[in-house]
Amino acid sequence: MGQQLSIAIIQTSLTWQDPEENRARFSEKMRTIEKGADLIVLPEMFTTGFTMTPEAIDEDEGIKTLQWMKFEAQTTKAAVVGSIPFYENGRYTNRLFFVEPNGNYQYYDKRHTFTLAGEHLMYASGKELLTVEYKGFKICPLICYDLRFPVWSRNTQDYDLLLYVANWPKPRVAAWDALLKARAIENMAYCIGVNRIGTDDNDHEYVGHSACYDALGTQLAFSNKDEVLLAVINKENLISCRAKLPFLEDRDPFTLQ
Repeated sequence: MGQQLSIAIIQTSLTWQDPEENRARFSEKMRTIEKGADLIVLPEMFTTGFTMTPEAIDEDEGIKTLQWMKFEAQTTKAAVVGSIPFYENGRYTNRLFFVEPNGNYQYYDKRHTFTLAGEHLMYASGKELLTVEYKGFKICPLICYDLRFPVWSRNTQDYDLLLYVANWPKPRVAAWDALLKARAIENMAYCIGVNRIGTDDNDHEYVGHSACYDALGTQLAFSNKDEVLLAVINKENLISCRAKLPFLEDRDPFTLQ
């Protein structure tokens, strides 16, 4: 079968600005995951919903959730990834944590804050890409609106998996579907998008469409309901595909200002 990574995608509704209840929900969902998952992925702002009033939540909730992620990673023996509103040094960021079972973690702050909702007014923008080496796979995790900006995600680092966590609403879900597939094809990498379902307190409806695509844009997994979706990616298949179709060798060099 070759080197594989088993990924559990938790697609569910979120309780508005209630970190404790949301953590409990995801803990319950995690207990249903079959043993053997290497990576568990949660949506964007999974403890609160896509809130533009992070000050309504206790400032220490970010630290509480990071500790909870460490506990769940150790308990499930899988890395846990998702983003939350995080308060640090007098400002909020939309911060994604990648937490490994041994307690080590790395983080990425959302680069493209969603101006249409005023996210840029409430959350500081990140400046650095993150790539994580985990179980033989190189993973680039990004957040929601980042999906619309292909230059930021361009595969200049030879990652194997591009991973998006999101709160992407129903009216624009066709764009979500198309862009996930496009990011996989143009970067010759696996691409996974993890969305939520349900309606938030701003009356925005979410219909999921969490999915996994291979480097040729073939859909390997998809869901539009409340469930834990499983996807398996294969390193040897990716290497073989890139050897037969070496498109990345012709990519344009560039630098970001």
